[in-house]
Amino acid sequence: MNTQVLGVSVDHVPCIKAWVKSLGGITYPLLSDFWPHGAVSTKYGVLRDVGSSERAIFIIDKEGIIRYIDIHDSGDQPSNEVLFGELLKIEPNPGFKEKVFEKDIDEELPTGGIVMYCNNWCPDCKKARKYFAENGISYREVDVTKNKKAAAQVREWADGNLVTPTFEIDGTIIVDWKQDEVEAVI
Repeated sequence: MNTQVLGVSVDHVPCIKAWVKSLGGITYPLLSDFWPHGAVSTKYGVLRDVGSSERAIFIIDKEGIIRYIDIHDSGDQPSNEVLFGELLKIEPNPGFKEKVFEKDIDEELPTGGIVMYCNNWCPDCKKARKYFAENGISYREVDVTKNKKAAAQVREWADGNLVTPTFEIDGTIIVDWKQDEVEAVI
């Protein structure tokens, strides 16, 4: 789509490298906004008073004009469909959207027991996996980045947001990693 993805973090380079390694790698450049601390984040209006930045997405066109901004909670995922739609507004590309999403899984969602709707990169998903493993608790995972029905279901439960992890435990819904609530239900 004639697009370049860049990630920017206020962390220093060794921290960024460790984070990327923990994710198993990423496919786009990740830049450090460490020194002067948060200079880029400040210019975009997303540096928090505590020194970290908001989780934000900016789509900037070829002329350098910001065409889209999404600032969201760190556990929430923006919809790829929304982002691709915004890119298509800037530079229409007939047939592209169908090609991107044709490989998405659209299978039935599991029910009963513990079902965790998650993704590979979410820190809270990793915490939940560790908790279940340490306590010998079996559960099923559904990746919301690969299953359209799962993403739609989580958005319904989470007021339109794609929050991970989200749990369905024998009919009880828990949005986000709230260990005490999970323990109370199981």
